[in-house]
Amino acid sequence: INPVLSRLPPPSVGTSISVAAPGAPHCPLCASLCRKMQLRLLLLLLLCEAQGHAAPRPNFVLLMADDLGIGDPGCYGNTTLRTPNIDRLAAEGVKLTQHLAASPLCTPSRAAFMTGRYPIRSGNPQSFIGVFIFSASSGGLPTSEITFAKLLKNQGYSTALIGKWHLGTNCHNKTDFCHHPLSHGFDYFHGIPVTNLRDCKPGEGSVFTRGIRVLVFIPLQIIAITLLTLAVLKCLGLLHVPPVVFFCLLCLAAMILGLLLCFLHYFRPLNCFLMRNHEITQQPLSYDSLTQRLTADAAQFIRRNAGTPFLLLLSYLHVHTALFSSPDFAGHSQHGAYGDAAEELDWSVGQILNVLDELKLANNTLVYFTSDQGAHVEEVTTKGEVHGGSNGIYKGGKANNWEGGIRIPGILRWPGVIQAGLVIDEPTSNMDIFPTVAKLAGSPLPEDRIIDGHDLMPLLQGKTQHSDHEFLFHYCNFYLNAVALHAFFFTPKFSPEGANGCFSTHVCFCHGHFVSRHHPPLLFDVAKDPGERTPLSPATEPRFREILAVMQQAADRHAETLQAVPNQLSLGNVLWKPWLQMCCSSSGLSCQCDRENQAKGASR
Repeated sequence: INPVLSRLPPPSVGTSISVAAPGAPHCPLCASLCRKMQLRLLLLLLLCEAQGHAAPRPNFVLLMADDLGIGDPGCYGNTTLRTPNIDRLAAEGVKLTQHLAASPLCTPSRAAFMTGRYPIRSGNPQSFIGVFIFSASSGGLPTSEITFAKLLKNQGYSTALIGKWHLGTNCHNKTDFCHHPLSHGFDYFHGIPVTNLRDCKPGEGSVFTRGIRVLVFIPLQIIAITLLTLAVLKCLGLLHVPPVVFFCLLCLAAMILGLLLCFLHYFRPLNCFLMRNHEITQQPLSYDSLTQRLTADAAQFIRRNAGTPFLLLLSYLHVHTALFSSPDFAGHSQHGAYGDAAEELDWSVGQILNVLDELKLANNTLVYFTSDQGAHVEEVTTKGEVHGGSNGIYKGGKANNWEGGIRIPGILRWPGVIQAGLVIDEPTSNMDIFPTVAKLAGSPLPEDRIIDGHDLMPLLQGKTQHSDHEFLFHYCNFYLNAVALHAFFFTPKFSPEGANGCFSTHVCFCHGHFVSRHHPPLLFDVAKDPGERTPLSPATEPRFREILAVMQQAADRHAETLQAVPNQLSLGNVLWKPWLQMCCSSSGLSCQCDRENQAKGASR
């Protein structure tokens, strides 16, 4: 129809168009009706043509590092770690300099990222343990939560998660997969359901060292002292001790030792494994060329779906300990094992960008790079090797809400849509990705719940100069810890005194004698004092009490929006449950298999 219309001569100004049958008498009413019909037809055709030329929906490639500090990439100021591909992303896109994680720990931060909501709304706050450490835990991301993957799948997108999940697997039995990525909108999953731990790599130590000392060594010492005391008293004839007492104490000691040996022997195969969709493909997981394998699978997913809209979340195991890297990167950086892993991570980013260029998809793909929280500064081995990253000029790190724990890299690239080389110094959150992705994909946001993130596109495209976030709220356990930017109701006690972390406990806790409470709250001007060294006071800030009052009012309004939900990170939900344990073999707890090659051929 459009070519026909284009050949019609336009009517001259003031001339009406009328259509009448040959020989029919002129009818003013008929002419008016015909004009209205023609105008409606013309508007309809113009609308159809506009829709036909509408910009196609973009693809999304979301790249998330694990424990990468904002001081690690070159584009954020590091001059000794080589990250040319991450730097290239920043040069070709937008770099966010006040990009904040909703939580300084993996599980709650990822819950917020996936749902666009504070983790306390889904029952995933930073609790005493704070993360899932067993594959047979019953907690996770509730099925009632809506992820951006679920929204995009409903819009016809192909969706994949490759790498780390860390938001639970099963609820009631080992095959219900209620928390599994495939139950949250992903068509394809290849990766680890829990997290990478030192215990997963032989020779790298254990994250349970402190717990073993408290639960095993101290009880054994008490038993040994008790046995020795009773034996001496009996030998001196001062106390009659029946032999059964010695037997029971020895049995108790043997049982504690036996449980410790079983835990150390079975933890790795039972909790460190790879899955493809619902099938375990490698148990325990092998670190040999692991980044290369996951990167190749991500590239294959892009190639398979090059002709349709897709969402890829590539969630790296780097640079969480246990650190690992392939021979091409091992020993090649200036920062030991951590630098090797970080540079291999950057290589993987480059491989994904190259695939997008090769398939000519770069101009229609929004790429986002970030980390789930700040670097883990307490990661230092018994030999003194630093296995944690850099948070630059910022205080603290992973597991605390000082700026170093929550300020993360944030880079977005979409050639032709987002201005290249732009730097935005406005507060943004990893929760903002949810509404941004949903809107670009044409999906309405859920109306039955509060979405705490905001669409980033107006800020990225220069349509607004200021963030929609007035304040951001950060929790420790179920308690409001800090209001950014930036007041603290309580802060962790760093140890040893004067350190930049909680080195004696490996992470900072947020209860009891581990914290200092502040009345009034500590208030910092992060723009002038990014290291949060000197709190403001009424003497240095005339509006001190006014600012705190406004923050408190905002916190009170926020608290009114919270609803009681089950705590997914409660002790009962975090502990190991044998009936939830997944195993790739039926021979007891041996759980040994390697089906990666077979599964690779059958992957979607």
